[in-house]
Amino acid sequence: MKKLLAILLVLCLVLVAVPAIADDGESLKEKAEKFDRENEFVTVGTGPTSGIYFPIGGAFATALGDYGYQTSAEATNATGQNIQNILNGDCEIAIAMQDAVMQAYTASGAYEGKEPASGLRALMRLWPNYVQLVTTANTGIKSVEDLRGKRVGVGASNSGVEINARMILAAYGITYDDITPDYLAYGEAIDNMKNGQCDAVFVTSGLPNATVMELGVSYDMVVVPIDGEGREKLVSEYPYYAKSVIPAGTYNNTEDVEGVFVYNIMLVREDLPDEMVYDLLTGIFQNIDTIKASHNAANKNIDITFGVSDIQLPLHPGAEQFWKDNGYLG
Repeated sequence: MKKLLAILLVLCLVLVAVPAIADDGESLKEKAEKFDRENEFVTVGTGPTSGIYFPIGGAFATALGDYGYQTSAEATNATGQNIQNILNGDCEIAIAMQDAVMQAYTASGAYEGKEPASGLRALMRLWPNYVQLVTTANTGIKSVEDLRGKRVGVGASNSGVEINARMILAAYGITYDDITPDYLAYGEAIDNMKNGQCDAVFVTSGLPNATVMELGVSYDMVVVPIDGEGREKLVSEYPYYAKSVIPAGTYNNTEDVEGVFVYNIMLVREDLPDEMVYDLLTGIFQNIDTIKASHNAANKNIDITFGVSDIQLPLHPGAEQFWKDNGYLG
């Protein structure tokens, strides 16, 4: 009897050990290649239909659909809502601006006093969002300092644009008490400016932005520089901002206009399996032409060769292994 029990015990140990040994010997890439994507639904959080997030996010959904996933692209209020949707599990991946993401992750800035969003994880880097401050010549606004006493479109409350506006104004020593903030999405704020109900509007997007382009065609538009000591202070305090220029001819500007940009990143749900996240990235880059064709900003800035060195948010383990296997992480 004792001998029989001993044999049964050995057999149990073998049965437990064999899968573990096989599992340990299989790379994440090999697991991803076997992943049953046809039974997985991926919702992509994008942005308003009038913005750049929407077509590019839609192209991600199409690319992953062509790769075998069931997909949909959800129009949202962009960064703020996308962060929350990822945390709630309402989206599998979503586009967001890195400055707002890092504030949510560290419970700072616009997210001060809230619980740190420690569950946020990154999938990949996307394109740079240029902070554009636009006005019309009749307002006389030529610098950020000239916004004092003016009605300014700062973006929807707690949106990525509004977070940008608040931080940039603060870098120049300006608070909302010094202006009349107009909490509207930039498309609506620009419509107000056309009607004389707003003096200047913050727009954060890739270049060119269709709404700003239309304004420049129909009106004597001015792209206000974000420069000088205020810009120096901004990029010094917040390393996710970088100095940039809006090149001459982007709109009606005949010269380069100094400014700043912040990268968009693709968020991913922390609880997704590592092999699924690895497979998502594989599918994205196998169908990258679909994404590049969606917008000029995507065509110029979304490519595996750009790596992930600009991302400050922790990568999902599946994404981390993908980028390591492709030579972009040590």
